Amino acid sequence: MTFDGLDYAPMQLADVDEVFAVEREVYPHPWTRGNFVDSLASGYSAWTLRDEGRLAGYFLLMAAVDEAHLLNVSVAAQRQGQGIGRYLLDKVVACARGLGAESVLLEVRPSNERALKVYLRYGFVEIGRRKAYYPAHNGQREDAIVMRFTL
Repeated sequence: MTFDGLDYAPMQLADVDEVFAVEREVYPHPWTRGNFVDSLASGYSAWTLRDEGRLAGYFLLMAAVDEAHLLNVSVAAQRQGQGIGRYLLDKVVACARGLGAESVLLEVRPSNERALKVYLRYGFVEIGRRKAYYPAHNGQREDAIVMRFTL
């Protein structure tokens, strides 16, 4: 698939409602609208990807010393399986390099097999686990796999 017609732009406050709608569509335990508003207010690198005005995906990246922490990366449900996730990871890496980072860190649920495969194919490696990191069904908690991509 070609990505020439996609519009990649900084996330604005006006994008948050649409971003939040996609977030709720693709995750069983989504970020809150406030998480996105707070991330923008904190000055995190936040970007959207649109196709003919429709939101195809987004990511939020936090710089910390020599690392960039990928806080959230999501692809709209109807655009999954089309290479958008890898395209967004290319943008994440470019953004992290621009921030002077030497690596990108992220957490992913072990149950999110699709994302885990994308990260592994991209070159991220598991460096640890965070016990009971994510909320899960019925008040349970799910571990997080911590991954790093060295730039």
